[in-house]
Amino acid sequence: MSMQRTPMTRTGFERLRDELDRLKRVERPTIIKAIAEARAHGDLSENAEYHAAREKQSFVEGRINELEGKVNGAEVIEAPKGGDRVTFASTVRLEDEAGKEVRYWIVGSDEADPAKGRISIHSPLARTLIGKRVGDSVTAQLPGSKKTFEILEVNFGWTE
Repeated sequence: MSMQRTPMTRTGFERLRDELDRLKRVERPTIIKAIAEARAHGDLSENAEYHAAREKQSFVEGRINELEGKVNGAEVIEAPKGGDRVTFASTVRLEDEAGKEVRYWIVGSDEADPAKGRISIHSPLARTLIGKRVGDSVTAQLPGSKKTFEILEVNFGWTE
């Protein structure tokens, strides 16, 4: 059985890989040192520093395992450099019925941050936009209501 690959932008992949590297190179050795120092203080049953360090170690090891799975299962998809069709990793500028403009970057679920304009490929709006072109009008069932947008621009440079 083949492993499920998870689509991810280059930026999202690098962010996860950097966090994994930091946890392995910085956090893990720091925690190991803290546990060793706490052990040196004697009785472990009433040693708060020891128990806190072990709890932090458990959290960090869990996060390392989670990140390793995500990084190893990532299918990095480069953002399109042009074109007028919406695909995974596309940036999209839309206008709603009221004339309000919004912009989104369609990303993997692990990199989504709607407050910053990064929406998951699995979101209702992204699923509605995929395959559409500049000039198309789309209606998406969003939480709370249906909303219609016109696609004004696709695949432009993204800055946060």
